[in-house]
Amino acid sequence: MSTFLENKINKPLLVGITGGIGSGKSTISKIFESLGVPVFNSDEVAKNSINTDKEVIEKIIHQFGDVYHLGKIDAEKMAQLVFNDKNALEKLNHIIHPKVRAEFKLWIIKNSIFPILIQEAAILIESGAYKNLDKIILVVAPLEERIRRVMNRDGVTEKMVRERIQTQSSDQEKMEYANYCITNDGKQLIIPQVIEVFNKLKKP
Repeated sequence: MSTFLENKINKPLLVGITGGIGSGKSTISKIFESLGVPVFNSDEVAKNSINTDKEVIEKIIHQFGDVYHLGKIDAEKMAQLVFNDKNALEKLNHIIHPKVRAEFKLWIIKNSIFPILIQEAAILIESGAYKNLDKIILVVAPLEERIRRVMNRDGVTEKMVRERIQTQSSDQEKMEYANYCITNDGKQLIIPQVIEVFNKLKKP
């Protein structure tokens, strides 16, 4: 059981949803939300902190120089700095992750009346955040399908998508930490898979 709510009477089951970029994590999260399960989107919180949190912004500028344009992070410029430099990526994550963890803890307390809470994060395993969760759901999809989705979604090149994928652990590596796996390949129905996992999570 997670240590986040050690002193709370009600301890929701904390579940992580992760998967490589383009696997369709958010689609799975939306289905869980439709089933009444609150979802904390770590990646959205991270993006928000990069653009609005004064402390985070100051640390990023100190570490990487002025990578902001008109008050917003220059995503392309930042990507060029970190996606091909593991050390730089670790420094960026070290700035952002404490903020995400703090926000998640507060969110858990606010939503502790629910029996199940979900944290969605792309690098749930890589960041070590999985250690604070009770169960992990891995969302998988074929590599080429993932690349196609991200290219269509973000308007980026195949090369850029492959560079992002290289910064993440493989599905095989993530599988070692997963309790459940959902295949989102565009062929298999995903709602029945989600409902099956949901029913298992509800069991004491």
